[in-house]
Amino acid sequence: MTSSRNPKSTKERAIPIASEGFLPIAVSAFVTVYLGALGFGVMALFFGAVTVFLGFFFRDPERETPEQAGVVVSPADGKVVEVGVVHGGDFASDEALKISVFMSVFNVHVNRIPADGKVTEISYRPGKFFSANLDKASRDNERNAVTLEMEGGQRFTVVQVAGLVARRIVCKVQEGDRLKRGERFGMICFGSRLDVYLPSGTKPAVSVGDKVLAGISVLGHMT
Repeated sequence: MTSSRNPKSTKERAIPIASEGFLPIAVSAFVTVYLGALGFGVMALFFGAVTVFLGFFFRDPERETPEQAGVVVSPADGKVVEVGVVHGGDFASDEALKISVFMSVFNVHVNRIPADGKVTEISYRPGKFFSANLDKASRDNERNAVTLEMEGGQRFTVVQVAGLVARRIVCKVQEGDRLKRGERFGMICFGSRLDVYLPSGTKPAVSVGDKVLAGISVLGHMT
């Protein structure tokens, strides 16, 4: 039987909304009420719809993360757009398995750590804003890379990549932090992608086109 766990950062919340959404939701709700009080019904309805959308976008549901040894879970909700071996590059000194997940505006945008490890490096790079479902987005878009070292010394990197509409990458962890599989570590606002670079020999458990959920869906198995 598969066991599961709630990582320390996923304790039950009174309001299942990411903290980044509190201000925009509050502002939009205030404008809705204000316009309604002034009698601007159409505008109030519009901002009411905006408020509902923001609440939907910034939702942050609780997740139960698989506990099997060696599994790597998805860092994001969305669709798998790339699965393949890469040789060298910014995030793979030698050979690595790269898996990319594209998030549309309708997906939960809270990002979670794929596997247990200690943060050894965080690297931010400004860039362009191509549509995040394109391969060149990994190379050219604004991005933030978080590299972790596992107990056995192996390392993996999860990269937050901004998209066509996304203009804000949130990363809440720091170098030296020890994180658990499925633990929240940030988010990207309004459409984007997550690239994961896993150690050579990792066996993929997903294919291009698969739908995945952050902290729940297994991307691969480390050997």
